[in-house]
Amino acid sequence: MACQRAYGHGMSDAVAPPKNEDSLAGFLYALVAYLLWGFLPLYMKALAHVSPAEVIAHRILWSLPIGLAVILWLGRTADLKLALRTPRMLMMGAATAALISVNWGIYVWAIGSGHALDAALGYYINPLFSVFLGRVLLGERLRPMQVVAILLACAAVGILTWEAGRLPVVALGLTLSWGLYAYLKKSLPIGPNQGFTLEVMLLTPFALLYVLWLGVQGTGHFAVGSLRDTLLLLGCGVVTAVPLMIYANGAKGLRLSTIAMMQYIAPTMIFLTAVFVFGEPFGQARAIAFPMIWVALAIFTVAMITGRRR
Repeated sequence: MACQRAYGHGMSDAVAPPKNEDSLAGFLYALVAYLLWGFLPLYMKALAHVSPAEVIAHRILWSLPIGLAVILWLGRTADLKLALRTPRMLMMGAATAALISVNWGIYVWAIGSGHALDAALGYYINPLFSVFLGRVLLGERLRPMQVVAILLACAAVGILTWEAGRLPVVALGLTLSWGLYAYLKKSLPIGPNQGFTLEVMLLTPFALLYVLWLGVQGTGHFAVGSLRDTLLLLGCGVVTAVPLMIYANGAKGLRLSTIAMMQYIAPTMIFLTAVFVFGEPFGQARAIAFPMIWVALAIFTVAMITGRRR
């Protein structure tokens, strides 16, 4: 998913910097992407009977042809070949590929096992964690309002931990894996489409071996189970790659402040789906913690917008 600013796999890798203004096309592209991410739990819930590892393997396998097709269409194969010949870029690509596969695995497991609310919480916290990473790893200064927002989020996690008797592992796992992925992704010296394709290329041998092993064991669901399962697994590439590319195409036509406001669409839809469609329990601790997170995000967004205006 989501969650999403650092994973900007656009339809083109333009050299000229985008204008700092909103366009209708950019807004519509980004809106479509966030809505697709918001509906993704419904798709993954339909695969709840399939192991998360098998789902992730097919997300990787069927994303590769889409990524390669886009690279060929854009004429950026030389960039990808250079990355494959550069050890440093390969190592960085391997690190981001590992992190995004972990993020996907936690997300798929969370949706299938009745923890969609935890997934929504993780993606709500993610922007605040990215600010925290910027302070710790990059030495970026935090504004007082941003500090308040981070403390509120920490207090909300504390409430959930006290209520459950343990840390909200799913939410924190999604936050940590995506936040670290976003941090490393910013340092990967390659265009977004090429980076996406490089990641799935590096993961494909492992995914292919795992799918073949499942076939030998007779425990796989692709081409041996129902036609519905086969089609859903085939579609994993589309629901993985297409929203990412649509999003980045829109992000080029939007201001950062607009993106910051829109990025909460997907976790809000996940939250509503978890409560009203999946029927996950929304107890007293969550009724306190989630509003605290929403207030923290409002403070964070206001601080970011006012900071940019200054």
